[in-house]
Amino acid sequence: MSKENLKPAELRGGSRSRPGVVLLITLVLLVVLATLGYTLSNRVAAQRHRQQYIIDYSQARYACDSAVKYALDTVQDLAPQLISRPNEPDFSDLFVLSEVEYKQILGWDTAETKNKIKGIKDISNINDIDKFSDGNDPNIDGIETAEFNETGLMTIRGPYGPPWPFVNEPVEFEIASATVKIEIEDENAKYPVGWLFLDDDENRREVTAGFQTFCEWMGLENELVDSIKSQVRQISDIKPFQIEFKPIKQTITRPATRRTPTSKTKTGKRTVQRTYRPRVIKKTISVSDQIDIQNKDFAKLFHSSLLDVEAFSKPYIEGRKESALKYMGLWASSKVNINTAPRHVLEAAFAFGGLSEASEIAERIIQLRRIGPFTDIEDLKAELAKYSNAISKCENYITTTSSFFTIKITAISGVAKATATIAITKDGDKVKQAAVISG
Repeated sequence: MSKENLKPAELRGGSRSRPGVVLLITLVLLVVLATLGYTLSNRVAAQRHRQQYIIDYSQARYACDSAVKYALDTVQDLAPQLISRPNEPDFSDLFVLSEVEYKQILGWDTAETKNKIKGIKDISNINDIDKFSDGNDPNIDGIETAEFNETGLMTIRGPYGPPWPFVNEPVEFEIASATVKIEIEDENAKYPVGWLFLDDDENRREVTAGFQTFCEWMGLENELVDSIKSQVRQISDIKPFQIEFKPIKQTITRPATRRTPTSKTKTGKRTVQRTYRPRVIKKTISVSDQIDIQNKDFAKLFHSSLLDVEAFSKPYIEGRKESALKYMGLWASSKVNINTAPRHVLEAAFAFGGLSEASEIAERIIQLRRIGPFTDIEDLKAELAKYSNAISKCENYITTTSSFFTIKITAISGVAKATATIAITKDGDKVKQAAVISG
């Protein structure tokens, strides 16, 4: 067959393949355009999200800063009143209760539980709850885990009324489009981490024993305890922690100065050199000023990367919100309030008076303060005359009135959150700001 006869057929085949090529090119273009459109829409959405987040964070930050000013203006009126609870279990035993006892306390405010304990006049020991329950009560076991987690930390009131360690009920309100929450915690009710940095060699053994007691109560692993001790040694080299202060007289010597005054005479200028003696300034640093300086310095150290406190935030029992971090004072508090501190913190505090008696003293305090708070240390000695010598050794480490508090402020607007924590000391109507950490 000649080439002339093949040509029309080839031309016919080429014409049939042309629509397929056009379709393929069209599909490729559509894919490219779709990809570009998707990429562009993602970028636009991301840009809008960033812009919205900036707006939300600005509003949250403004609300948080406004709440800080409000809190500092009103904190002078803070006068938390301790309460008595002779017919209730002590809040400080929550972390050592069995699951049944724990759920029963969490459901303390339910009608079933109130009816169940209606006739109780006194519970001398937390384990006495078992007398009113055989462990199979449907009103107790029926509290599901979800409900039990939604309850929060506990429903049983603390020494001030609200759940421990709050000194009053958390407050929520609106500022512009942000929701603000203010919580005030009692730092004197927690274990003072500053004790680990004491420069007092005589009490080094008691400090170690007390901290070990605290860690054992919280079920912390030895590796974690050894790690924090190593970090403590490093920070101690930077600055030691003090409990007792005395006024310090400081002498500041300023260097001598030389002046060269000039005066005009008939013959010209005359230069006269005068040399002044060094200036000696005597200054007294008061006890309160020294405490303020220490509070600020250690607030920075405790919240720096030198101390890994996040390792203590793990719940010591799965499903509960109790952790060692909740019970640790990280704002340079130096004394424990025996009216508001939980059992293991009390035992750590009274380790200074003798570890063998610490648990017995803590138990007696817990039983007595449920009826009414201790007025002062002398009142404590009178009630626990048997342990007066041990209590005397601990006087520098305990108190009956809290003076160190933290104000935690959280502001949420949209998806943005701004926080601030203010540590304050309060002496009567006088309030001092120790430190502020914003996030």
